[in-house]
Amino acid sequence: MGSYPFSVHAIRELFPALRQQVYGKQLIYFDNGATSQKPQVVLDTLKQYYALENANIHRGVHYLSQQATTAYEQARRTIQNYIGAKSPDEIIFTKGTTDAINLVAFSFGELLKAGDEILITAMEHHSNIVPWQLLCERKGCLLKVAPISKKGELDLEALNTLLNERTKLVAITHISNTLGTINPVEQIIQKAHQIGAKVLLDGAQSIQHLQIDVKQLDCDFYCFSGHKVFGPTGIGVLYGKEEILEKMPPYQGGGDMIAKVTFERTTYNTLPLKFEAGTPHIAGAIGLGSAIEFLNGLDMAAVAAHEHELTKYAQGILDTFEGLHIIGEAKNKTSVVSFTIDDMHPFDLGTLLDKQGIAVRTGHHCTQPLMDFFEIPGTVRASFAFYNTKQEIDTFVAALERSMQILGA
Repeated sequence: MGSYPFSVHAIRELFPALRQQVYGKQLIYFDNGATSQKPQVVLDTLKQYYALENANIHRGVHYLSQQATTAYEQARRTIQNYIGAKSPDEIIFTKGTTDAINLVAFSFGELLKAGDEILITAMEHHSNIVPWQLLCERKGCLLKVAPISKKGELDLEALNTLLNERTKLVAITHISNTLGTINPVEQIIQKAHQIGAKVLLDGAQSIQHLQIDVKQLDCDFYCFSGHKVFGPTGIGVLYGKEEILEKMPPYQGGGDMIAKVTFERTTYNTLPLKFEAGTPHIAGAIGLGSAIEFLNGLDMAAVAAHEHELTKYAQGILDTFEGLHIIGEAKNKTSVVSFTIDDMHPFDLGTLLDKQGIAVRTGHHCTQPLMDFFEIPGTVRASFAFYNTKQEIDTFVAALERSMQILGA
């Protein structure tokens, strides 16, 4: 495929969903933290697979199966190269970030024992809290939580104090889905490795905004969801260092993850298939490969700069609103502006914005402990992608002012 110069207006033409109207208004899509829109090339890839290449993969001798297998494994290599993994064997296809974290919690968790500790942070998504709680209940491990400041920044001193010889895993979000905070993960990984702990990065909110190199980061696990990076739903990726994945037992049993089955015992397949039981989401993997190829055609440094400028612009305007409180004011943040307004419920604001054609997310964003920390029921969250514009932010601000007037009245 071709390479696209970074022109936001040219990019927007590649996303059919952005051309539609809702309630007679031009759609402004500021809910990218929940899911992203899809470029035409990804839609075409999915149609191509189902129309002409639909077959089950691996072991099939017929033409369609070989075509589908080739496309599926090529997608794996595309993702491997995009995130800088050493081998395609380190790329495990999952249902998404949540599934990937659960895989690690169950499988790596089997290597842990009572008294071992898992360290997370106060800004984690529920998907990076609950699997570890289940592990602790199952194995007698302890879950520790590193605190944050009211600005939404990690307390690194407290985190370092919590790290000790019993810490076996640090599981941390790379970018907070609620606050937009970019955590200093390189520093955390280095500290964790010094005491022998492994590190899992929740990349659900970072893969689409930052250039990721897992070898440079030196993380032990990195996971992300296809639908947040302009690909299909129901597909995700777990990257794991090969030497760690080799030691981990299978997460699920069934087809493709086996080498030989008898009623007495089963021998397991090699990586990555050891962790891919059953017929996978073939179309999803191929579609995700197409989305990553699309990103390969962009200048990601220019993308990051544009998204940073959008965030700064929106936050600068909203800061002037009387009674409006931005939740998450870290120095290093991107693409998310969460806020509350005195005496106005986020749901009511979101509903009125929707009627004006603007899609935002309201609620606790699957970070209820974080909401408890800020002593709020939820926020309005505007989350941006590279196809958003300052003009859209201006329209959003005007719509917010109208909504405040209605609710104030």
